[in-house]
Amino acid sequence: MDDEHEDLDFWSFVDLAGGRLADEFGFPHRLATRLLLTLNRASAIVTYDLESTVHRPRGHSWAGFRLLFVTWLAGPLEPGRAATLAGMSRAAVSNLAKTLVADGMMVRTPGERDGRSVILSLTEDGRRRMLEIFAGQHERERQWAGVLTETEQRMLIMLLDKLIANRHRFDVRERS
Repeated sequence: MDDEHEDLDFWSFVDLAGGRLADEFGFPHRLATRLLLTLNRASAIVTYDLESTVHRPRGHSWAGFRLLFVTWLAGPLEPGRAATLAGMSRAAVSNLAKTLVADGMMVRTPGERDGRSVILSLTEDGRRRMLEIFAGQHERERQWAGVLTETEQRMLIMLLDKLIANRHRFDVRERS
């Protein structure tokens, strides 16, 4: 192992990366790199925390929770619509739905549009369990958000909304 980088942590790595990218490789937008590295790290940390403290102990993944969540709150949905709302691929929704149906939390019923369409909805047990699951999720959300003042929370939401709303300015690829 290189002794020079033995003590690197995430933040010192971000500083190192910004300096090397600018000085050695000529990429001048250090702040943009820092912003996206920080945004990705924050998202990964929060997602892992929620999955490991709330969802895995209850037998579900973060992806499974997202599908259950949109179906619970939006009501019965076609898989394509559930995929869009949950930020997943249609294939991921199809695979997760099989697991959640087998688990007794979700049902697939024939859709009215055509012979191939289906509708995903929660079972009564699924709705009951989602209340318990979300109670744990909500408490953890409160803890995370609690490190910021209400004004800071609103500012962060505003800034993230601005990033998302302006994605049309460049060729953004996203799940739909």
